[in-house]
Amino acid sequence: MNNLLVTGFEPFGGEAINPSWELARALNGEVVGGARVVAVQLPCVFGAALRRLDEALARVKPSVVLAIGQAGGRCDLSLERIAINVDDARIPDNAGAQPIDEPVVPGGPAAYFTTLPIKAMVAALRARGFPASVSQTAGTFVCNHLFYGLQHLLKDHRARSGFMHIPYLPEQAARHPGAPSLPLDTLLAATRVALEVALTSEEIRAGGGQLD
Repeated sequence: MNNLLVTGFEPFGGEAINPSWELARALNGEVVGGARVVAVQLPCVFGAALRRLDEALARVKPSVVLAIGQAGGRCDLSLERIAINVDDARIPDNAGAQPIDEPVVPGGPAAYFTTLPIKAMVAALRARGFPASVSQTAGTFVCNHLFYGLQHLLKDHRARSGFMHIPYLPEQAARHPGAPSLPLDTLLAATRVALEVALTSEEIRAGGGQLD
């Protein structure tokens, strides 16, 4: 049976939970599209997150990797198109590091594109009533750091890989008045759809332009 690697982050920025890990661990052990989900928690720490990811890739040998991160303020499942070779942290990571204008991989290319069929994934999610969009930026914090590192690690492999940002959970949004949120059950159902499409579908060209 093929493996699907799904990663989530530990809490950061003063939060007690991180929806990305709550989602990933809820999916752990499920079979989606004939492949088994293996969830791995990553530290919200520059460098350490990539080392843990590299270990997981060697152990799990996945056919698809979906890295997930929290994006407080976003209102949907955001499938990221591009990762850039820049660490530029607005706040310190969980180890106190705050790199400014540093490369993720010295000497690496300026950017990597996802190898997931993100427009097909967004189209399938919307067809089932889930809020979803293609995002053109994963930021410059640990999420982008991980996304770039993931694509760099798999650049010579056939595995599909990419990154998805998700909103707060409702219990977090209570601490952030006006911030959008999605229940875990909704995130679970939507991510199962996204993973199945990632396994089985080719990319589509959205009529009229972007699925934003």
